[in-house]
Amino acid sequence: MSDLKPLVEAELIEPVEPRVAAFAAAIADQYGSASRAVLFYGSCLRTTELDGQMLDFYLIVSSYEEAYGKSWLVRANKLLPPNVFPAEHDGLVAKIAVLSEADFHALNQPQASAVSVWARFAQPSRLVWSVDDDAKEKIVAAIICAPITLFSLALPMIDQPDQPPLAVFQRGFSLTYEAELRAERKNRAHSVVDADPQRYERFGQAAMGDFKRSNLPMLSNGAAQKRWKDLRRNGKFLTLARLAKASGTYAGGIDYLAWKINRHAGTNYEIKPWQRKWPILGALTMLPRLFAGGAIK
Repeated sequence: MSDLKPLVEAELIEPVEPRVAAFAAAIADQYGSASRAVLFYGSCLRTTELDGQMLDFYLIVSSYEEAYGKSWLVRANKLLPPNVFPAEHDGLVAKIAVLSEADFHALNQPQASAVSVWARFAQPSRLVWSVDDDAKEKIVAAIICAPITLFSLALPMIDQPDQPPLAVFQRGFSLTYEAELRAERKNRAHSVVDADPQRYERFGQAAMGDFKRSNLPMLSNGAAQKRWKDLRRNGKFLTLARLAKASGTYAGGIDYLAWKINRHAGTNYEIKPWQRKWPILGALTMLPRLFAGGAIK
């Protein structure tokens, strides 16, 4: 029996603002019979601020073929998951990441090639729409894996044994932020845990118990160092590749990138007209300045 399961189940059904639930239903309706579940997560969930913010949703679909039909988007989502799209509803704006049920489960596992999914779902989320109980059960099973994955990879990186769960979460999130091109400042990982330390204490105790009962090996420090090196390399490459892909799926994607960087890094980067005309090249030319200025790590 998983210690995490009742915690995940209870957290997923906590109420959200009605406009968020209506937004999720509209997203599911857009994809018809392919829609299995819609998850709400991220900074807007933590702060409960919606207006003027960019909400974050994951749409879980049965398959990419059913979601897109005969489209290049099928192959794009398979080769470089997830596909990300903008959306608007009732005065709110959001970005929607699309994953199949199979990919959502796989990307929450320790074997995942990047941290992007399990790092997010080790944090709070809400199941704001689902098609049936079977879809709910699959979402719960996948999300249970996220904090276990974090603990399996973070524990070997802790200098002192028997650290409390909050310290493991903080170390794990710090490592995941280093494994992506992120606009957030260095203390961001700690602020995520500090936003609800009681939650992370409960989930941490449960994750530790589930990890000890699992078949996952406890990596040596050397093996963990190598694993994180691979995750950093893969994560930063995938961030750039997804940015390039987004030029075909996300209208105004370069403006969103600048907005996010300015919001989190305190910069005032302005997009030039030519960068909007050639968004991939424009985004790439931003990178040296952003690295030099410490806006992304």
